[in-house]
Amino acid sequence: MTDLSSQFLNVFTERGYLHQCTDIEALDKAFDDGIVPVYIGFDCTATSLHVGSLMQIMILRWLQKSGHKPIVLMGGGTTKVGDPTGRDESRPIITDEIIEKNMNGIKRVFEKFLTFGDGPTDAIMVNNADWLDKLEYIPFLREYGRHFSINRMLSFESVKLRLDREESMSFLEFNYMILQAYDFVELKKNYNCQVQIGGSDQWGNIVNGVELGRRTNGFNLFGLTSPLLSTASGVKMGKTAGGAVWLNEDMLSAYDYWQYWRNTEDADVGRFLKLFTEIPLDEISRLEALQGQDLNDAKKILADACTTMAHGEEAAKAAAETARQTFEAGETSEGLPTLEIPSAELKQGIPAFILFQKTGLCSSSSEARKLIKGGGARLNDEKISDEKLLLTDIHLDSSGRLKLSAGKKRHHLVIPA
Repeated sequence: MTDLSSQFLNVFTERGYLHQCTDIEALDKAFDDGIVPVYIGFDCTATSLHVGSLMQIMILRWLQKSGHKPIVLMGGGTTKVGDPTGRDESRPIITDEIIEKNMNGIKRVFEKFLTFGDGPTDAIMVNNADWLDKLEYIPFLREYGRHFSINRMLSFESVKLRLDREESMSFLEFNYMILQAYDFVELKKNYNCQVQIGGSDQWGNIVNGVELGRRTNGFNLFGLTSPLLSTASGVKMGKTAGGAVWLNEDMLSAYDYWQYWRNTEDADVGRFLKLFTEIPLDEISRLEALQGQDLNDAKKILADACTTMAHGEEAAKAAAETARQTFEAGETSEGLPTLEIPSAELKQGIPAFILFQKTGLCSSSSEARKLIKGGGARLNDEKISDEKLLLTDIHLDSSGRLKLSAGKKRHHLVIPA
């Protein structure tokens, strides 16, 4: 690769974010010449983003730290269509009310990572429903539809995947890539946005936008992608046996978030430190070279840094101390995530497998049954093997709580309300 002179692209490549670029030399010059507005889009399919979106958020953070302007595009319009990328089947149709609720939840994530305002490098957040909802069908087709080749669209991975598996793909979904391309044109017109960044699975959609801007308005736009991430053992980032690793604390406690990073596989420590923290590269080189028990210190540093960024320094310290007391001192701590159960319900009794599911320690009742039968479940630090065991108020410990554990590192408190 040609030597890069811009601060942002150097960070982007050195920390492992780079996968593809439409014209990296010209983009490098643009970043050197002045402030460049850059956008990444996020559809509103849940009330929080999860760790699978964290790399894109970190890219926007580095972009701003490098002196450029992040544009967070909320997919209030495109969420109504549903991105078919990586999907075996159609996404469920979401109502406008749910989209609005999800958008409000997602907005809280970005406030932790970016500085918003009216300054030249302050981040802005825009909603593509502002222009997509106003489109008139026939004029839009005449103006923009003629620039898209069906032959080429059928060659895109997101479409081929569905067709190869003989899964239905609706005309609604087929329009998604056209709308995403149109977003890029609108953002250039209204905010002088020159660059779209996304995961490598978005490459075809991004290139569509670059080409649409050139054909319709003569715009010189750029596309940049990052690799799709999975753990060393092949698990998709953001997913665990207990469910998604959400970024909002009302969806996942700071303690569980800290534990997610603390439990990083050995082979992933260096890579995750580069991608998800701002720790200098020379220090990361030292940390990832640690072996055996010493590598656990690097994992704690990773967990502290990630949790501080998402939930604040105090929450990170509290999570680390809770973990120390729970695992090193063998104590039960108030810092563990807690579920309140109505006293009357607990008095009547709840089957163990149901309670493990309710706490989120297991994502389904079948998973909870399997955990208990396999000997991986504990109640108040004692192993249980009967998944139908009726847990009642007689099982409360001296502090008036139930402590449920899945394996050695995941715990949840249940208290009567």
